[in-house]
Amino acid sequence: MTEEKCENGMAEGYWLKQSSMSPYSEMEGRLVIYCADLISAILIRATGRSLETAHAHNLRSLGLEKLFKDIEILPSGDIAALVYLWNPFTVVSCVGFNTSPMENLFIILSLYGASAGLVPLAAFGWVVSSHLSLYPLVLVIPVIFLLGYGLDAPPRKLFLQSNLQVGEERSTDNVEVKLQTKNPAETALFSWRRVIHFLLWASIWVSYVLILCAISVNEYGGLGEMFKRTYGFILTVKDLSPNIGVLWYFFAEVFDFFRNFFLIVFHVNILFMILPLAIRLNHRPCFLAFVYLAISSMLKSYPSVGDAALYLSLLALFVNELAEMQFSFFLFCGYVGVSLLSPVMHNLWIWRGTGNANFYFATAMAYACFQIILVVESVNAMLNYDRKIRKLCHIAKV
Repeated sequence: MTEEKCENGMAEGYWLKQSSMSPYSEMEGRLVIYCADLISAILIRATGRSLETAHAHNLRSLGLEKLFKDIEILPSGDIAALVYLWNPFTVVSCVGFNTSPMENLFIILSLYGASAGLVPLAAFGWVVSSHLSLYPLVLVIPVIFLLGYGLDAPPRKLFLQSNLQVGEERSTDNVEVKLQTKNPAETALFSWRRVIHFLLWASIWVSYVLILCAISVNEYGGLGEMFKRTYGFILTVKDLSPNIGVLWYFFAEVFDFFRNFFLIVFHVNILFMILPLAIRLNHRPCFLAFVYLAISSMLKSYPSVGDAALYLSLLALFVNELAEMQFSFFLFCGYVGVSLLSPVMHNLWIWRGTGNANFYFATAMAYACFQIILVVESVNAMLNYDRKIRKLCHIAKV
């Protein structure tokens, strides 16, 4: 048995060499994906640490640290990193040699750069992630809010209405220094300077990427052909291969006469949700990014389990704020059930031929429903948390 495996390996290596392909290329590709996931987890953890610090500072600025003193604050950054690394969806993406980890890396890189105030890094991550899968274009709004307003915080009206003193003591290098924080009224100001820098850097990175692409595809039809085969392929939904989304089944059944109309409806549906959510959640840009990513994963043309791995890890950044979220156990069981049933139904239909498309599509519909419930309940829980903060502020004043 060992000799047979050795002979098969040698034959495969010889064939790859004859085809001008490196026998180690697959292993190198897997190593790149593993490194991408590891770096993504590190960046998620760093972003979570920044959110924890901002959360504690905001509570102190509002005079609520004593009211939250008895409540255990979980390390959301560490939890989110572990959720991303040990999530079965992340593992499946790695085993399946999917490119989702690379897309996720640049999305996280953009959010980390914006939360850390690294404008060139935020612009680079946003441009490359949008170039790879198009849908991260909507993240420009959370990134701009992060750069303009800063990290997630309670509604800014609370800071404007508070009359708290703006000094706090802290120790740096064992020396007591007085840190003068910003005036609460200044927290409502929008930093246009950083946003303009972001747009300038984004223009630079876009030009750089397009130049490289033009050079690479010059012999294959130029940029026009590249856009047609990449973004055009995503927007026209020409590939109706079964996946965990719902568009493949719908467009396999719809009449050709109505196809263009429903293409516009499905794609514009994402855009319809951008403005209302941005208005309501502009004070929580990282959470807004999670909502946008979750909605995109539901309505994108070719979703993958790597999309769920990303937005679930971002959701874990808000374990403290979403502690009172309803249907958590129901959603957990639903995700587990769909994850187990989907490959079974796919095997019955595609490989064994004992089922039909409706079996597999039922799991895709259930998955979409669970994602909708997750988004609705998480947004509702976050808004309830903001209302709780507002009530506590009124109590503290009295």
